[in-house]
Amino acid sequence: MQSNGAHEDRTGVDATLVGQVLSFGEKMSECGAPYDVLARLGAAIEGRTPLKVLGAARFPLHSRDWLTAKLGDTVFLSQDSPGGWWQEYMSLAGTYLDQDLMMARTSLAPFTWTESRRMLEPIGVDRWPYDLALKYGMRDGFTCPVGRRWILAFWSTKLLGKYCDWENRSIIFLAANFAALRLEQLLPPSPDRLPRKSRLTPRELAVLRLSSLGHQAAEAGAALGLGAETVRSHLKKAQEKLGTRNRTQTVAEALRQNLIP
Repeated sequence: MQSNGAHEDRTGVDATLVGQVLSFGEKMSECGAPYDVLARLGAAIEGRTPLKVLGAARFPLHSRDWLTAKLGDTVFLSQDSPGGWWQEYMSLAGTYLDQDLMMARTSLAPFTWTESRRMLEPIGVDRWPYDLALKYGMRDGFTCPVGRRWILAFWSTKLLGKYCDWENRSIIFLAANFAALRLEQLLPPSPDRLPRKSRLTPRELAVLRLSSLGHQAAEAGAALGLGAETVRSHLKKAQEKLGTRNRTQTVAEALRQNLIP
């Protein structure tokens, strides 16, 4: 990688990138607003990678609440984000699931968009986030989930390949963690992350765990020492608390929220 913007396709830790990121971390407290954080994050990697900052978002407690995300509240876009992309993204997200986002929600590791496509192998309508990104000139990107609480996203006009080798992606991930820490300090507490009265009971969780393994009500009841109707009652209560429509969606939502292993 060269400081003049001509990025070399090579591996190995970039000492200049390390220095810029550490300087960003040291001066992080000088950032007085979320957009200042993103601007300085962009400056920290500028010239050393082909990445630009797309933005940052705070994950809601429940995955179904993602559609309530608001710019300037829980979502902050960088000045380098393509104009119009967010509006079209939210329009489509109201109808279709973003697999890449859901994977980031349950992951502690950073990954490129190309890597996520290879892992998830989306087909048909499931490709919409990637197709939309290409529409706005974002050929590839790098997603950094931080503590399952924040997501920092970067984009590039290039396929990242060795630009995001494991040595240097760890430095970019460190920068994302610095940014998320400062964003958390700048924003007020999120009410939707406070414990709710409708938390699942141990028995409801036990029933969901067995349901996730394919056990029917009678089988789950026998394993737990409960009647089949009691098991169905626990499933119904869990469904009401999670705001889901059927058993399958209830189990899926419990898995997304890491309520059951």
